[in-house]
Formats: sequence, C-alpha cells, structure tokens
Amino acid sequence: MSETELKTEDSQLAAENINNTGAAKESKSKKNWYILKVQVNREEPIKRSLERRIDVAGLKDYFGDIFIPTENITEIRGDKKRIIKRKLYPGYIMIYMEINDATWFLVRETAGVGDFTGAVGKPTPMQAHEVHRMLSLGNEDPKISPQLKVGYQVGEKIKVKDGTFESYEGVVDAIDLTSGRVTVILNLFGRSTPVELEYWQIEKNLG
Repeated sequence: MSETELKTEDSQLAAENINNTGAAKESKSKKNWYILKVQVNREEPIKRSLERRIDVAGLKDYFGDIFIPTENITEIRGDKKRIIKRKLYPGYIMIYMEINDATWFLVRETAGVGDFTGAVGKPTPMQAHEVHRMLSLGNEDPKISPQLKVGYQVGEKIKVKDGTFESYEGVVDAIDLTSGRVTVILNLFGRSTPVELEYWQIEKNLG
C-alpha cells in the first residue's frame, strides 16, 4: 500500500472518529482474546498497523493488547551461543477486543490480515486456559535459561565433527536442552559407550 493510500485510509478512519468515540463511551466491555490469521513473516508490521488504525479510528476503548506468541531459544552458530525469540505460531497473532461491526471491519480491512479463527466465519474467543498458557510463554522469567534449539531427536544417527571422537558415528541417547550437551552412543573398543558432547560437536549422519 502506498503512502498516499495510507493517508487516504487514515483520513477515512479519522472521519469516523466522532461516531466511534461516542459509541465507545456507551459500550460496556465485552472484550475477549481472539486469534487472527495473518501473513507469515509479517506479524510485527501487521501488529503495528493494527495499533495505528485503532488509534486513528478512535476505537481504543474496544481493544486491548495485541500479542505475538514467542519463546526464547538458545541458538549456536560458529560455536557461539545467542538467545533469540522464535514465533511459536508463524502466521497467527492474538488480539484482545470486542467484536462489533466497526471493530470487525477495521481488523478485516487491515492489510495482511486474513481472518479470525472460528467456525463458519464467526470469530471464536479463546478459552481461558489457552490464553493463560500463551501469555505465559511470552513473559518467560529471564532468570530461567532458555531451551536450546536442537535439530536432533533421541535415536537419530549422528556423526562427530569436532573433538577427540571426530569422524565417529553414533546414535543420540539423550539431550539436555538447558546446557546444550548431547549424550551419544559410540562404538569404542568394540563396545557401545555413552559419550557426552557439546551440541555443536555433532551433525546429522546423512550417509
């Protein structure tokens, strides 16, 4: 959407501001959490666009938070650890709002928004336990070590690519998602032996 189109759209929303504001004052809160289907990899820009449009339209009383469910993951690249935020459900965001003609239209007409989740086109509010779980994931205790982003599974064949056992082949026996250490079973001296290695010391055995 061009800058001119955005300005025109904002002007139209602003023109409705007086009526919307009056209605909002008379409205009793009937807000619920809903899930929106949106374009993948555009969750953040769409969130900002919704917030801007809500403000311009004078509909803040009908809306609350807009939330993108994420979790902290430890990623290792080049033997270095870094903490990243990973979207739990790419292409979906949560929005706290009251459904009425004005709010429904504003959300649905926002670029990048597909539809509300629900049956036969009717938005379905999230269950309380679902809301609690999703919001908890987005407010993780920073004192708790985030889980490691591991591309292996127990029982998967691997090959050691670094260290004393370089070029040995084995099988993943256990994974510590906090420390990033992986226990693998290697054939040493003619017998199966468990060996604990760093996550980055192994790779998938595609042979």
